[in-house]
Amino acid sequence: MDLGLRDATAVVIGGGRGMGLASAHCFAEDGARVAVVGRTREVLDAAAVQLRERGSPDAVGIVADTADENQVREAFSMLNDRWGSQLNILVNAVGPSVRGTFDELDDADWRQAIDEGAMGMVRCVRAALPLLRAADWARIVNFSAHSTQRQSAILPAYTAAKAMVTSVSKNLSLFLAPDEILVNVVSPGSVASEALVGWANSVGADGSNPYTLMAAIDEHFGHPAHLPRAGLPSEIGPVVAFLASRRNSYMTGANINVDGGSDFT
Repeated sequence: MDLGLRDATAVVIGGGRGMGLASAHCFAEDGARVAVVGRTREVLDAAAVQLRERGSPDAVGIVADTADENQVREAFSMLNDRWGSQLNILVNAVGPSVRGTFDELDDADWRQAIDEGAMGMVRCVRAALPLLRAADWARIVNFSAHSTQRQSAILPAYTAAKAMVTSVSKNLSLFLAPDEILVNVVSPGSVASEALVGWANSVGADGSNPYTLMAAIDEHFGHPAHLPRAGLPSEIGPVVAFLASRRNSYMTGANINVDGGSDFT
């Protein structure tokens, strides 16, 4: 399916690895001009090489910490200079790194989770809005998580930050509707991210195998999907690509679960 992305401009925050990079791959393969934003130059440079190989000759990696408003503004100023004053697609794929049960977390942990997991998205949307409004068409896709609907005892701060992403995105879909900028959320389930694979290996499971990874998740957290395996980042990217594309012309304010099957709504 042609998603109508040829020569479109797309920015993926947290696009250097994992589900963000998988989304950027889809944009590149459809002929978009792609920028990935993150904190580590080596990771971004490697991602940009992959994106150029997949069909985005103008792919670029931009170093910026979304916790720093000035760095976020500078990143979008650089894109304005590179691409002109318009942006078609903004994807926010950054999640908080904070883990721990409620009684293990102090105020600093909660502030870090909200800042990393939600306020970074807010800063990026705010900086991108003039460019999105100047484009002929524009889409925003934000990453939430299935843990907002099925709780885990070790993720209260993470889940709170992701719930904020979902709520703000719903508000943005209303706020930006007059501009016909569509805003949607993707909520991945148990996906073989670097962090989840590393955790599985640490408890003696083979994190590289999606079946043993899901078995470990079931044993330790009781969160199995209907399917007997964990998902892959490459299975999230196409969903993001559709939501961010011109093919999606009427879906906004939606929260799409990509979780291998579950009982929650």
